[in-house]
Amino acid sequence: MPHIHAVNRQSYKTVLTNGKHQILADEPESLGGTDNGLAPRELLHASLASCAAITMRMYANRKEWEIDEIEVWVEPMLDTETEEMYLRKQIALKGNLDEKQLKRMKQISDKCPIQKLLSNSITIKTEFA
Repeated sequence: MPHIHAVNRQSYKTVLTNGKHQILADEPESLGGTDNGLAPRELLHASLASCAAITMRMYANRKEWEIDEIEVWVEPMLDTETEEMYLRKQIALKGNLDEKQLKRMKQISDKCPIQKLLSNSITIKTEFA
């Protein structure tokens, strides 16, 4: 199974690679970083947004539905009543879909593997290599 390798050699700038592709993570200058990449929390949001978009695209392609563009925004929110943080996922679909198809696309977006992972309790076991 592929894994992500993080290499941090300067400030907070971190190179993330799976051996084939790489992206940069960093913190904004206001937090002491160099702002050369997405912040870790933005990477988490991007994982959810991209997973939802890809899952919907796969489904739409299989059904041969007319969707020209899928846009997904994810942002952290605070429930002022419960004081709990949550992620708000907003979706814009550009194409020719009826209400029934739109409802199904929402259901499909909620089935993406990253959302399933984030919606359950996650156990993280840390080891030193």
